[in-house]
Amino acid sequence: MQILLALVIGAAIGLALEFLIPHRALRGAAIAPLVGAASAALVWMILTWAGVGLENPLLWLSAFVVPVVVTWPLLVLISRRRLTHDEEERVRLKIG
Repeated sequence: MQILLALVIGAAIGLALEFLIPHRALRGAAIAPLVGAASAALVWMILTWAGVGLENPLLWLSAFVVPVVVTWPLLVLISRRRLTHDEEERVRLKIG
């Protein structure tokens, strides 16, 4: 049941990153919160299965750090790829 904490933390961090990283219009609005929640829940699950308890700061630190480490580069890569693809399409279609 405590994994819900990781899901909420990860989704909130993902949503915050969605607004912090530029080119928000080039990617889906749900990608960042979903990736943040999934990464936080995955690391929470792995650590609890490994025997790390709720009183251990490593569990809580990982719930905050992992979504940032995973989501930030993913959003940057998606934005860069979309910008590149759009420019290639403009050249291919001979548009402005």
